[in-house]
Amino acid sequence: MAAEQLRDDIQQAKDKAGVTWGSNREFRKLESHLWEGEKVDQILTGQYAGGLGILVLSDRRMFFLKDGVLKQVSEDFPFSKISSIQWNSGLALGSVTVFVSGNKAEITSVAKQLGKAFVDAARDRIAPSALRAPESQPEAIFAAQEVEDVYANLAKIGQLRDAGVLTPEEFETKKAELLARI
Repeated sequence: MAAEQLRDDIQQAKDKAGVTWGSNREFRKLESHLWEGEKVDQILTGQYAGGLGILVLSDRRMFFLKDGVLKQVSEDFPFSKISSIQWNSGLALGSVTVFVSGNKAEITSVAKQLGKAFVDAARDRIAPSALRAPESQPEAIFAAQEVEDVYANLAKIGQLRDAGVLTPEEFETKKAELLARI
């Protein structure tokens, strides 16, 4: 009997995943777990919820799939619900921890060389692009925070002026100082 053909995006992700021993059933079943039009970018094999399966990063979400004979597990991690994702590396293997709505899911026994790249790609999907700074320019993060601080302080001195604590002249002087920071 000929081997089943995987969809191109799934096959490419499988090829990049390296050793996928023990998860061939999940690869064969993966397409039936995808949403209409959803594309797979990366896949990791790992342990979660008591079984070996695959952690999938698509263009719409991240999810874990274990499709065994005795046990099936499918857990979604929608990008909008992920508050953080963490990579921990050991000597040969690592773990991916996904923090979702106050809970966490830890996928262990992940290939060290692939895990960090997977987590970095997931972070790119999770963080709004307007808030991300290129790694070569981390000062952009601090600049954005400083602008927010200036606006917050402007609101505070406006309240102080309105309450009569600051004179209009004192308000204008402080406002000029704050605006000079941005």
